[in-house]
Amino acid sequence: MSPEDEVRTVSLSFYAALTCMANGDAEPLAAIWSHGNLVTTMHPIGDRQVGWNAVSTSFEQVAQLASGGKVELQQQHIHIVGELACETGIEQGQITLAGQSVPIEHRVTNLYQREAGSWKMIHHHTDISPAMLAVLERLPQA
Repeated sequence: MSPEDEVRTVSLSFYAALTCMANGDAEPLAAIWSHGNLVTTMHPIGDRQVGWNAVSTSFEQVAQLASGGKVELQQQHIHIVGELACETGIEQGQITLAGQSVPIEHRVTNLYQREAGSWKMIHHHTDISPAMLAVLERLPQA
């Protein structure tokens, strides 16, 4: 399999795991991500998480509020240089977040790094989603 096909395969796995998270189960994301201290996310609900512990916690927190979701990558473009792959595209789908249906349409950049012979995600960055933020702002503060 070519490196580009390998990245396409792990990307499909990431979006399948992201769909699981959008249905309340963040656990499948662990298999896709590198677990290092330098991995990062910048989610559609804002903020930046650095390190696997913060990244995994952020996905778990969204999963607790999420149901009925599906996320797919459209307009995928992959560029590979050595052991690093950059993927861009448009995430499309929908999610029910805290009982409110929210459309998903974000530009996205994903970075993957080859670790021990397989590609692992090291960065996920999407546009901010005003619709998701509006839902979260209506939630009672803990």
